[in-house]
Amino acid sequence: MIAGIYNMLIEQGTTFVRSFNIQYPDPEDPEVYLNYDLTGYTARMQIRRTIDSSTAIVTCTTENGRISIDDENGVVTVSMTDEVTSAITTSGVYDLEIEDASGNVSRVVQGTVTLSPEVTRVVAP
Repeated sequence: MIAGIYNMLIEQGTTFVRSFNIQYPDPEDPEVYLNYDLTGYTARMQIRRTIDSSTAIVTCTTENGRISIDDENGVVTVSMTDEVTSAITTSGVYDLEIEDASGNVSRVVQGTVTLSPEVTRVVAP
């Protein structure tokens, strides 16, 4: 599987949700796309300042609840709370990988993350 390119905008301090529909061309009709059955898959995504950065700015996984998978429809959804996006302070790069039950890993999407800084901040009363 060749990873698609999708450049994301994250608005700092807001709830972030992006869904990716993982599909493949129908062998009978290449004009039609079919959804992958993601039963038994897990997923992971990291945002880093650069590809070579040693630490991740944010890590999202099915294990930490920031990624959910709709098995039958082939949809992987990445979600971050406003608290998580508030802690993002720079733009960067990311990729999203899926792993089947046998340990085979595929990168499904990658790209840049542009941060739109937050102006409004919560002020303690």
